[in-house]
Amino acid sequence: MEVRRTVRQLLMEKGHAVWSIQPDASVFDALERMAEKNLGALMVVEDGRVVGIFSERDYARKVILHGRASRDIQVRDIMTTDLVTVRPDNTLGDCMRLMTDHRIRHLPVLDGDATVGVVSIGDVVKAVMAEQEFLIEQLQSYIQSGNG
Repeated sequence: MEVRRTVRQLLMEKGHAVWSIQPDASVFDALERMAEKNLGALMVVEDGRVVGIFSERDYARKVILHGRASRDIQVRDIMTTDLVTVRPDNTLGDCMRLMTDHRIRHLPVLDGDATVGVVSIGDVVKAVMAEQEFLIEQLQSYIQSGNG
């Protein structure tokens, strides 16, 4: 089943909040913000432009595993700069494919050069499940009405 809902529709439901941090902030400060907002990643923004993403995975692989201290490292030193992004008109199916192919859990949403939101794998899975439940209910109603 192809998932036809768009990123725009998802953002209308979940909101357009983009939590971010400056690249010169400490990794510790980024982790504090992520914990405070219950997030798995922050967009890294410099001069109003997204220049990277900082995630729990970046921290685990580039700080913890190397025995480094999060207070002594700047976000710019470990953030991911090779961003995979989507547009508001992309479908949730597109998001699932990109996340699977690139093994990522967060997609910045760009409208032109502006970052208008972020979708996570959790957002996408939740929306796809809701869409499938709706479809199942519609099919059950159709069958029960005697048209099947």
